[in-house]
Amino acid sequence: MSGNSARVSAINAITNGTTYSATPTEPLSKIWACDVFNLPKMEECVSKSAFKAFKNTVQTGAALDGATADIVAAAMKDWAMAKGAKFFSHIFYPMTNATAEKHDGFIIPNSEGNAITEFTGSLLIKGEPDGSSFPNGSLRMTNAARGYTAWDPTSPAYIMHTANGAALMIPSIFMSWTGEALDKKIPLLRSNAAMNDAAQKVLRLMGEKDIAPLNSSCGAEQEYFLIDENFANARPDLLLAGRTLFGAPPAKGQQFDDHYFGAIPERVQVFMQDFEDQLYRLGIPAKTHHNEVAPGQFEIAPYYESANVAADHQQLLMTVMKATAKKHGLVALLHEKPFAGLNGSGKHVNWSVGNSTQGNLLDPGNVPEKNLNFLLFCGAVIRGVHKFGPLLRAVIASAANDHRLGANEAPPAILSVYLGDQLEGIFNDILAGKISASDDGGLMDSGLSQILPFNRDPGDRNRTSPFAFTGNRFEFRAVGSSQSVSGPLVAMNTILADSLNWIAEKLDAKLSGGADQTTAVFGVIKTIMEEHGQVIFGGDGYSTEWHTAAVEERGLKNIPTTADALPAFKEDSVKALFSSTGVLTPVELASRYEVYSEQYVLSIEVEAKLVIDMATTTIYPAAMGYLSELGAAASAAATFGALFNSDLAKQIASDADKMMVNVTALKDAIAKHDFDSTEAHLHYCAKSITTLMNEVRVYADSLEQNVADSAWPLPKYSEMLFIK
Repeated sequence: MSGNSARVSAINAITNGTTYSATPTEPLSKIWACDVFNLPKMEECVSKSAFKAFKNTVQTGAALDGATADIVAAAMKDWAMAKGAKFFSHIFYPMTNATAEKHDGFIIPNSEGNAITEFTGSLLIKGEPDGSSFPNGSLRMTNAARGYTAWDPTSPAYIMHTANGAALMIPSIFMSWTGEALDKKIPLLRSNAAMNDAAQKVLRLMGEKDIAPLNSSCGAEQEYFLIDENFANARPDLLLAGRTLFGAPPAKGQQFDDHYFGAIPERVQVFMQDFEDQLYRLGIPAKTHHNEVAPGQFEIAPYYESANVAADHQQLLMTVMKATAKKHGLVALLHEKPFAGLNGSGKHVNWSVGNSTQGNLLDPGNVPEKNLNFLLFCGAVIRGVHKFGPLLRAVIASAANDHRLGANEAPPAILSVYLGDQLEGIFNDILAGKISASDDGGLMDSGLSQILPFNRDPGDRNRTSPFAFTGNRFEFRAVGSSQSVSGPLVAMNTILADSLNWIAEKLDAKLSGGADQTTAVFGVIKTIMEEHGQVIFGGDGYSTEWHTAAVEERGLKNIPTTADALPAFKEDSVKALFSSTGVLTPVELASRYEVYSEQYVLSIEVEAKLVIDMATTTIYPAAMGYLSELGAAASAAATFGALFNSDLAKQIASDADKMMVNVTALKDAIAKHDFDSTEAHLHYCAKSITTLMNEVRVYADSLEQNVADSAWPLPKYSEMLFIK
């Protein structure tokens, strides 16, 4: 068979393969949340007293008694079985970026040999998976392995349909037998509680009387690539690492800016319709979809929800996306940088805080300089990002995200806050001891009589900012596309809680000293700007000037790699932050450092082994095979007196030799394991191993550009990105 048989077979399978047509869809009003055991469905199934008790738990976090849990469990089981479910699962979120589930049947055999169905409150409340087989950072060992899942009643249960049937999925926390958090949900719930407690203090000092529980909200924009599964199956790097470890740049990439918001390919539209219908059935409010900047790249954005539910839905969205893509003969790539030289994929986390009585506390309103609650909460964010910028960098750190940060509309690794001209002017006025009326954006007039004028936003957008205010929320743009949103939400909630506690103390002192409310608030904001205003930046975050000024003049940290970022979890200030707010104990925080460090090292090692394997068994043989063909061509040319380009053969031979020299060096590098510390191992991976991997790639990509197309074995960028 020819050297590129797998590649040619993939192209033929796509161009001559199945046509994927849209399946009939039902009205949104009929399918919306039809597979979710939400409050309206529960109200139909349980007594008024039980429903009232459960609703109070969901809305206020009050404890749920055992009798009510039994009633809810029975109703949940009957509802699930009526929809075809024979199994239930406590679905949870370990310290990976994936979900975990163990399925149990509703059936219980009785003494007569018959099977009955049973699902009690105790079964609903608690499950028992193994705690040592998940990443746990030394919290659990094989000889001390017990772990528990426990039902989270604030996130609704749902039915998951697969080709193998239906199962009742129960969102849960995951903890050790000794009580430590082994998951991403427990810290998120704790962080929201800490933020609520601190916010309540501030609002009471501001004279608010009726204060409902506060919650953070999240809307996570999910970017992803779609390629045909035939191409993915012919690329071991995509299958095992999620990104292309080799690949020469195509002649046409994204330089024409013609893919962004362009017409969605028909096959992708069919996938999107199927995907979003499934999301609607699960109560996930998918709001927007469109082509992204790079060819083959797309985005889906849901509407805002409470942070805990949004985090669960985000994990579910990724699961449903991958399964639906497979059904349509596609592979959804969630890696942050699957293709070198093109835009990477992020998961922009839009975050705000509010409640049912005071509303969105990060909404400035029409006159932001008079909205004192907003000024305090926005000031709290500014202080938090400045004090704990390295922590925010650490919670979005991964081997994959390191490839993305700093270019192609991905924010830099320096944490700064963008407020927009209007708000930046207000905060600078307060710093200067003056305040003047702010300008709104005014009317946007196109100069065309048939186009109605509309109100312009008071501030522009800054796509180079990692933490940008966008009208009534902050957008954390540095989060990676494959990551759980829980880690960033935990960090944002916790630093906000810390700053609000600080504000409450300062505000109380000023008010007790006789200051009026406005003077007290402006005094607190002035202090924040004096101590933390250097984190505010509205310019080009990519510029060399900013990188220099940020570090040398403003004292901000540039943290380029995961190896540089993760040690933030060990800083005393971060330990104190999580301990004082009750979000993570020192032991739980240390476990996260261990887990994320291990994941980084393992990711780099997997990629390095793939580079060695693909270079040795696929790329080098293709180059040698083509050199043999060139040798035969040279002999023929000499026989007939024809010209022969010997420079090409020399270039291929040289690239192949240099590639294998670096492969040998890479083999030696990954064999090294004698490190003095975890930090040393992290930096070795970030510098030595990745440098060698990049060297191998340089020569491999040069070979791709010189070896005949008919002899090249791997699907190329131009094929994977443009053939649908």
